[in-house]
Amino acid sequence: MIQQQVAGTKVNECRRADASTLACVIPMYNEGGHARDFVSDLHEFVRDYFAEVVILVVDDGSADQTRVEIREAIAEGLPVKFIRLSRNFGKEVALTAGLEALDRFDVSADVVLIMDSDYQHPFATVPEMIRRWEAGIDMVYGVQEKRGNSGALRRALTRRFYSLMSGTNDRVQIPPDAGDFRLIDRSVVVAITQMPERNRYMKGLYAWVGFESEGISFEADARAAGATSFGFRALFELAVDGLTAFTSWPLRMASIIGAFISFGAFAYGGWIIIERLVIGQPIPGFATLAAAIMFFSGLQLLSIGLLGEYLGRVFTEVKGRPLYIVSEEHGADLVSEEPVAPSRS
Repeated sequence: MIQQQVAGTKVNECRRADASTLACVIPMYNEGGHARDFVSDLHEFVRDYFAEVVILVVDDGSADQTRVEIREAIAEGLPVKFIRLSRNFGKEVALTAGLEALDRFDVSADVVLIMDSDYQHPFATVPEMIRRWEAGIDMVYGVQEKRGNSGALRRALTRRFYSLMSGTNDRVQIPPDAGDFRLIDRSVVVAITQMPERNRYMKGLYAWVGFESEGISFEADARAAGATSFGFRALFELAVDGLTAFTSWPLRMASIIGAFISFGAFAYGGWIIIERLVIGQPIPGFATLAAAIMFFSGLQLLSIGLLGEYLGRVFTEVKGRPLYIVSEEHGADLVSEEPVAPSRS
């Protein structure tokens, strides 16, 4: 059971940004060239809205100058905390590491802003997010209006994926086109960080915890540099993670298809018996038999593959390995100076 009310807060309290602490959790991967400028620009923008601002950067195993630039920002006196993961664990894990690190750095944030560091999430949307949080909305998420940089096939598959997720899970509705650009209340952070699974599909976890949520439309700005590291393969793997984490629909469909085929095979077998014994018609069927064997063999392999996807995730969970390993930390107010590998039972 997850305790939703956070110690030191009131359920119906009047929220005021100018009397609150904001923590910005920023995952980075190979953002060298603009990492230092981004945290500086972000701090310059949000500091007028809140009593205190802390920026927590998670370096997801970058191979460029990201680490150096963030350490420069810390040396310049910007309120930046920094953790570096021992390798690239993926964005979903990096987000989890950032949320969990807030306690390790003793950051008592009233609200947390999550956004990408490539400047595509516009700063201009943040004030409206703040206003809605002050009005009592626990989670305000950005909904990207136009995806001009995405191909038609990619957009169609994305819409189909969210439609499939919504149609197969009535209790957990994942908003279409909602990403990781979010302003979330402290109570939401507590709920998310208490979820122990290693298959971290964050968009699904945001939806699963519930709370009062609203979306805000925005148009993505141009990237600061480079191209997205989320290619078709990465998006496909993320979609599979989402399906296996939040619905057993593929397994049910395999069972339903198997039942229909079994019924059809039974009916066809009955017709063959009637045709041979009653009508006396000879049944030549080598081609039909070969086609049927190939069809059913393919169907069996598909079903085994579906089972393997779920079994593989069970295997990942029961191994009990740490979700991530922190190799380096910088910033004041560390509760402990030793690198951490979170223990999850």
